[in-house]
Amino acid sequence: MIKPKNKYHLKCRKCNHIISDFNEWFDVFQACPNCGNKWVDVEYSADYNKVKELISKSDDEVTSIFHYFDFLPLNDKQNIISAGEGRIPVENWTFLNDYFKKHYNLDLKISVYRNDLSTGTGTFKDVAAALAASVLKENGIKKYVVASTGNIASAFAYYLAKAGISLYVFIPSDALKANEAEISAYGQKVFRVNGDYAKAKKIAAEFSQKNNILISGGNIDPLRVEAKKTMVWEWLRQTGDLPDVYIQALSGGTGPIAIEKGLKDISELGITEKLSRFIMIQPDGCDPMTAGWNDAKKNNFPQGWENDYPVYENPVTLIPTLATGNPATFPIIASLVKKSKGEIISFKETEAVKLARIISFEKAVKIGPAAAIALGGLFEAAKQGLLKNGESVLVNIGESMNRAPDFINDMIYTTEEINSVEDCLPVDRENYRMKLWDDFAY
Repeated sequence: MIKPKNKYHLKCRKCNHIISDFNEWFDVFQACPNCGNKWVDVEYSADYNKVKELISKSDDEVTSIFHYFDFLPLNDKQNIISAGEGRIPVENWTFLNDYFKKHYNLDLKISVYRNDLSTGTGTFKDVAAALAASVLKENGIKKYVVASTGNIASAFAYYLAKAGISLYVFIPSDALKANEAEISAYGQKVFRVNGDYAKAKKIAAEFSQKNNILISGGNIDPLRVEAKKTMVWEWLRQTGDLPDVYIQALSGGTGPIAIEKGLKDISELGITEKLSRFIMIQPDGCDPMTAGWNDAKKNNFPQGWENDYPVYENPVTLIPTLATGNPATFPIIASLVKKSKGEIISFKETEAVKLARIISFEKAVKIGPAAAIALGGLFEAAKQGLLKNGESVLVNIGESMNRAPDFINDMIYTTEEINSVEDCLPVDRENYRMKLWDDFAY
């Protein structure tokens, strides 16, 4: 049993073995010393009833993810590395409500979780990187390895630089140049691998073993899961309830894993019994989880279905930040989606820029390519009849447009080349609205 003086411990999901803290977890190279399993839960000695107090606070009283310090695996607040991340607003975008009422006769309450406003690097990954940097600092870790398609690496590069920790980043050959530049700017080492994300992960793991340097545990890493679970509590704090439907772009899928953990932590408190229906969205240029899910569903989910999924080698995609061709987390993610009575679907990459233009026009918000896939999934879900009248829907906007310059360039549509003032005619911006919506295939 955990000693009263310990704030938390880690518990193996496979054999229930107890690891005393992250210091021990790092010493055993992030695997259960009893059975070798890498998926663990963090459990806390604090009274979980305190969560009720934390989610009763106003926006002014929440400064960062560390508002939930008592339920994060950090012992000393002096080790906090933060840029104010985690204070992510939930916004109701009424123009989307109006659209789905008019075109699909659906009365929906559509909200967006504005991770593009994160004060770290402007992505869904900032909370995970902030907690990781803090815990690594507390445990005296000076070097760390991560494999990434882009966004997690940028976030880790920033926060670990703030902590004075050297980071070794392995990115696939198609990773965005802007991500590479951001990582390098913080003085962190980049290895651009001649191959896809699967190869980048393989070489990163080999580098970690060869040099005895800790590596990020990926989508089941307890540092990532514990950080991202707080979004559940933030939704409860800001809206008083969880959405009926949760939508996010899907690459590896820490989001659903973290949501389950956030609910598990407060399951005995009577705050909510709702599990949002997960609708996960993949870009059609790299959608192995969608393909695996569709095959399983077609065959009525036969025994062992969760272990049957395709592997795409060197996928050709316009959205490299979501390009996970070998989805090793499919058994976990697909099982959670099925448990929630949800779906895994795809959205056309070629429509992403068109939708991003619409969002910029209607809300003056610049969403990134992965965020456009998530919002596009909202439209695809309605088209497939996956949304029900009266439901509340929350879409996770995972990133801003700022780190995708090619995507920004594709947003240009109002420019006209001229030679003189006689070529210039006044235009009302409202004239663009109909064209933008007409160009979008939904």
